[in-house]
Amino acid sequence: MMDPILERVTRLHPRSIDLGLERIARLLAALGSPERRLPPIVHVAGTNGKGSLIAYLRAMAEAAGYRVHVYTSPHLVRFNERIRLAGRLIEDDELDAVLSDCERANEEQPITFFEITTAAAYLAFSRVPADLALIEVGMGGRYDATNVIEPALAAITPIGYDHTGFLGDRLERIAGEKAGILKAAVPAVVGRQRDVSAEVIAARAVKLAAPLFRLGREWQVTPTAAGFRYESDMLAIDFPAPALVGAHQIDNAASAVACIERLRSATFAIDDHAIARGLTTVEWPARLQKLGRGPLAEALPPGSELWLDGGHNEDCGFALAGMAADWAKEPAPLPLYLVFGMLTSKDAAGFLRPLARYARAARAVPLPEGHSAYTPQEACAKAAEVGLDCAAATDIGAALEDLLATQPAPMRILICGSLYLAGAVLERNG
Repeated sequence: MMDPILERVTRLHPRSIDLGLERIARLLAALGSPERRLPPIVHVAGTNGKGSLIAYLRAMAEAAGYRVHVYTSPHLVRFNERIRLAGRLIEDDELDAVLSDCERANEEQPITFFEITTAAAYLAFSRVPADLALIEVGMGGRYDATNVIEPALAAITPIGYDHTGFLGDRLERIAGEKAGILKAAVPAVVGRQRDVSAEVIAARAVKLAAPLFRLGREWQVTPTAAGFRYESDMLAIDFPAPALVGAHQIDNAASAVACIERLRSATFAIDDHAIARGLTTVEWPARLQKLGRGPLAEALPPGSELWLDGGHNEDCGFALAGMAADWAKEPAPLPLYLVFGMLTSKDAAGFLRPLARYARAARAVPLPEGHSAYTPQEACAKAAEVGLDCAAATDIGAALEDLLATQPAPMRILICGSLYLAGAVLERNG
């Protein structure tokens, strides 16, 4: 059953992508410019790790006692997940009120799904007191609907190939779009980047006199047996391992520490104990999440494991392959099987290629209705391109039943390829 809020917004506003700031600027002006009445903002762009970085920042700031607004996308199960007001998910009546106000102010002029939900988020944030706002770019940066704000800090996570139909298929062009969130004299934390992306970001920062704090330059991270060591000119400290799983989360966690270090200079009192507590208590579903309870997980034979990840591009494939490599080093490794579904706008073969050497077989499933996705048969053809044995299944339940009926137990199953699929899995698993 479709979320009623999502059904309403989808029915009234096209879910097409039309990058540009004119429509949202007009709507926000009609609403009285709520984006100017927000607490200090951290604006986050990048290809991978945006949501994880925001999850760490929220956990660290809340551990220090701060009230935090958060705007992220997409949601997994309920539309309300996109807007968090001072530490809590927005209530249905609050969401209905801000959406109604936005629709009245818009006066039936053209506006996209993401633009009106961004305006609604800014309006909601302006009505509830908070100390900090964390805002995730939807796509790109320069012309993303979120980019009408004046942040206290910008952050750019690793840049890779995604949304190439809108951002271009050359990394320097994609990086230029992401670097579009940089503002004059506003500091920016930059995560691990390929050389070409780093050069584009640096050139843009020079033009804007925006101070950069870059991994590998102004700060460093080194994995340790117990977590990681963070070092900069002002700080050198060992932190515990983050609660989010995967080697790539060390970089995401350290990027959050770098952001906190910048926020400290803006009078935020977030000490090292709050950072450590945030690292160990952070939650961010569908990012290498082990499902230990619920009907899907409990249907597996004893000793089996069910994992879920919403990653959907080549870099995500490499990150998941890194985890699979670690699993393969276990004393008695469980055989790995994939269950996946993907949008047709994604490079399915590029995503699957790094994983193919570790997975014994895969099952392809459709995505929830309303998304332009590969059919299971088309997805299997993409898997075959990278040498991965694959069979089509009608849905998640059928895919798991087929694996249990045809493969030896115990086993490790990784469901992956799409955040939309991950949301459907979480909903089905309770």
